[in-house]
Parts: sequence; C-alpha cells; structure tokens
Amino acid sequence: MRWLTEAPVLEPIGFIQPCLPTNSREVPSRSQWAYEIKHDGFRFSCRRDGDRVRVFSRRGNDYTDRVPLIAEALAALRVKSVTIDGEGVVCRADAVADFDRLRAAVGRLGSRDAFLYAFDLLEINGDDLRRYEWQVRRATLKSLLRKARDGIRLSEHLDADDGDAVYRQACAMGLEGIVAKRRDSRYRSGRCADWIKVKNPDAPAAIRVIEG
Repeated sequence: MRWLTEAPVLEPIGFIQPCLPTNSREVPSRSQWAYEIKHDGFRFSCRRDGDRVRVFSRRGNDYTDRVPLIAEALAALRVKSVTIDGEGVVCRADAVADFDRLRAAVGRLGSRDAFLYAFDLLEINGDDLRRYEWQVRRATLKSLLRKARDGIRLSEHLDADDGDAVYRQACAMGLEGIVAKRRDSRYRSGRCADWIKVKNPDAPAAIRVIEG
C-alpha cells in the first residue's frame, strides 16, 4: 500500500508567517486595547538583511520588484537587519486606501504608487522582538520610522476608552474597519485572539476574496 503524503511547503528564507486577527462584530472597549485603522491593501512582510531587501505577500510571494518605493525605503533604514509587518496600499486624493488602484499598480512592474503602512516590528539588528509586548514593539517601530522615506509610513493607532466610537468614525470615513490589539500581546504567527478585526460591512473588502 502506498501512503499519500503532502509535500512540505517551502517558505522563502527570512519570511515569517503573519499574525492574523480574529474577526468579530463587537469592538473590545477596555483599557488594555489599542485601535488601528484597517487599511485596504495587501499584507506585506518586509525583510532587510544587510544589503538584501525583500517584500513578501501574506503567502510568501516575492513582491519586491513591484513595489520599488517600499524597497528603497527599507534599504535606506539605518539598520543591519529588520523585519516589518504592514499593509501595502495606494491611496486616493482623500488619503483613503484604494484596493483597485493598488492591484493595478502592483500588476505593472516598477510602479512607484504603492507604499507601506507599517504597524509592527518583528526583528531589528538580530534581536527577535516577537517575544516583547505590542506596546514595546510599537514604540521601537515609531522610533525607527521617525526619519524613514515616504515608502514606509507608520500606521497610526488611537488610544481611546470607547472603541465603538473609533469604529463608527472609521466606517463614516469609508475605511475598511479597525483592528483592536492588546497592549500586552506578543507576536504570534497564525490566527490570534489578541488582535480583533471589526470590518465595515459597507466597505468593498467585506466581500472580497483574499489575494496575495
């Protein structure tokens, strides 16, 4: 009898499986939560190791050549190595991310319209930060990006007692929704209950099939 086994999935060197938020219809509203805007784009894991720069999609596909602005900003950071988690976007004139424009941009090699909204820092100069709390990683990321080029921008978060108010405002602006994150959470690959995503039901992303 021949046993059928699945071939192992080979991930590219330097790629870290992303932390994925748990979907919910309710916004957690307690002091241990921080709130980030969910931008409508492609999830990117950006890796710099010496002079080598790579931008991976959520599934580990290499998008580096398609997003030169992000790659150049990553190469210009004053570090020996770094791994940044974020959302690749193309924004309209009103600063709202437009998924269709992003998809068209990355479909043409060499587009300089896409940039990264960075929201987490997994490693820097050989130090694995995933074991540290979100608020520690966040402060380090903010410091790192203080003089970054336009290809990488900090995805701002909000400190608020009323998470529902933050969510309602995001929906009113036509945004994809919000992601609530526990301040004391470590970074874990795969689905995680410490990150809660609440979608705007009227946003195009609510019905879109995941890409990348």
